[in-house]
Amino acid sequence: MAIVTFMRSALPALALLGSLPMAPPAMAQGATQSAPLDFARDALALRPGEFVWAPEIAPSGPVTIVVDLSTQRATIYRNGVRIGVSTVSTGKPGHETPTGVFSIRLKDAHHRSSKYNNAKMPYTQMLTQDGVALHAGGLPGYPESHGCVHLPLALARQLFTSTTYSTTVVISGRTGAQTNDVFGGVLAPVTQSGKPNPHVPLASNEYYRWRPDLSPTGPLAFILSVRDQRLVVLRNGVEIGRAKVAIEGEALGTHVLTLVQGADGTWQWVLVGVAGHADEANLPVTTDVLNRVRMPPAFQAQVLPLIAPGTTVLVTEDSINKHTTGGGLAVLTATY
Repeated sequence: MAIVTFMRSALPALALLGSLPMAPPAMAQGATQSAPLDFARDALALRPGEFVWAPEIAPSGPVTIVVDLSTQRATIYRNGVRIGVSTVSTGKPGHETPTGVFSIRLKDAHHRSSKYNNAKMPYTQMLTQDGVALHAGGLPGYPESHGCVHLPLALARQLFTSTTYSTTVVISGRTGAQTNDVFGGVLAPVTQSGKPNPHVPLASNEYYRWRPDLSPTGPLAFILSVRDQRLVVLRNGVEIGRAKVAIEGEALGTHVLTLVQGADGTWQWVLVGVAGHADEANLPVTTDVLNRVRMPPAFQAQVLPLIAPGTTVLVTEDSINKHTTGGGLAVLTATY
């Protein structure tokens, strides 16, 4: 198995790959046995109370939350990259959860309801003036709240520390509507302001796109899709570049890397020990396999100067764009 690495050079072919260990499958919250969720290829397969959470994929950048009433799922993005998917329970008939674009207006880890018998609402993140909020609550597998969006307790706790008062929450869909997909893929389907973010694919005669002016500053994240043969660059949650690439050799699998600077001042790509792959933490990525990923030289010349310690790379066998066929992005399962 191999994985991507970036080298700061002007080589026509970017040397991106080295050998990696395999990791055992992990268990999602709510599962009684090791579930096939080490890579959550189908978010709709999550059972009530289950979620996947891998914040290390994008350790910094703005957070956006998308709630789909049709599928009773919430998808969490940071720096424009999907870092989590969760089952939810939204408003029951007569107490429907409102749709729209909201910003978190109040955060209270020990909140209690002023409407419903002083009921506990752990890790409340208030969205509306009349009390609709994200918070830990019951997850029976269908809408049963009084309008709030119920989350698994462990995820609500994690999310509470990951958001700010500027975090955008988009609620869409219709309870009970039939759907074959979860609203949102590997790339955030909405901007930080909640407007649609289409992520336009490259045209057949377009080898790359480079628009750093769309987001001049902020943390970088790279996504390499083996299936799509595409490399996408995001900065501060905005896509600023996309290129066609050619990936040679054996399958890469799904892993997360970050660039660190050693005591001797040299840079080294290391694996991130995300949940489900904790044994990979801080393992160096070797460069015994060279010239595995080829991209347009002009695109490479623009990208390489931006790479610095803290940059993350997500490598996935699955597709980037939601319109493509096949499974969804592999998001690592957390155990709680």
